[in-house]
Amino acid sequence: MPTHTKADESTARALNAYINLARASDSLFGRMSAQIEQEGLTLGQFGVLEALLHLGPVGQRTLGRKLLRSGGNVTLVVDNLERHGWVRRERVEEDHRMVRVHLTPEGRTLIERVFPKHAQAIRGEMNVLTAAEQEELRRLCRKLGKGIEESQIEHKEKLNDSNSTKRRARAC
Repeated sequence: MPTHTKADESTARALNAYINLARASDSLFGRMSAQIEQEGLTLGQFGVLEALLHLGPVGQRTLGRKLLRSGGNVTLVVDNLERHGWVRRERVEEDHRMVRVHLTPEGRTLIERVFPKHAQAIRGEMNVLTAAEQEELRRLCRKLGKGIEESQIEHKEKLNDSNSTKRRARAC
């Protein structure tokens, strides 16, 4: 549903794009959450297990950065995973202030069983788009995720690179 605001054309277009993005994201997120919950996991738990599977043992701060979660949220999720026996915490010998989170054998078995199913579910959801559309969506989401400041910096860098190339070509 388009916005009903009496905004100028540029603002209305931005609002409509934002609304469509938010609705699509919420809808897809809901379906993916349901698929993960059928496996007895929350999306947060799945995210931690998946990160540990692919990255190996890492600190909780790193997990938080990778999963875009607060330190408190990661602690709660890791507490629950530890209670289930799927992860364990170990102090780093070189720096006893740091704690690394490791998959247990049970946790590895679980995520190695669940991850392929989840990847296939995502593939099924994304198949409504062509391969080119999926790549374009990835590119646009990355650009949007970086925000205006980073996009402007990248644009200026590309212009500078282009101008440098032109100057070099004229000099030859």
